[in-house]
Amino acid sequence: MQPLFCLRCRREIEPGDKSVAVYMFAQTVGVKPRQKSTAQRICFCPQCAVSLAMGMPPEGALNMAAWEMIRDLVSAEPSLNQAAWENLRGVVALLGTGDNGSASAADSRFRRAG
Repeated sequence: MQPLFCLRCRREIEPGDKSVAVYMFAQTVGVKPRQKSTAQRICFCPQCAVSLAMGMPPEGALNMAAWEMIRDLVSAEPSLNQAAWENLRGVVALLGTGDNGSASAADSRFRRAG
């Protein structure tokens, strides 16, 4: 199984991780014999899915269709928003507060004089 990556931020999405998958395939209509393409899977991490849904619509018909589907998912149920916030809290915890009780040399360069 190939590793999956968020289309927007390129973060790896592990099997079982929360994500949004958009499946696309093409199919002929009114043409015999009917033909179907293979399905393509596009994945977004929860943060990028929510961010996309809250932003302006993208350009292009296919982008617009995917954006509308993601907006429907984000607005229908709070669980995707909750997953995005959980992931963001994990990132903040990894970064730490940056407050170690003393100012570093880099911090002192940016203090206002006077």
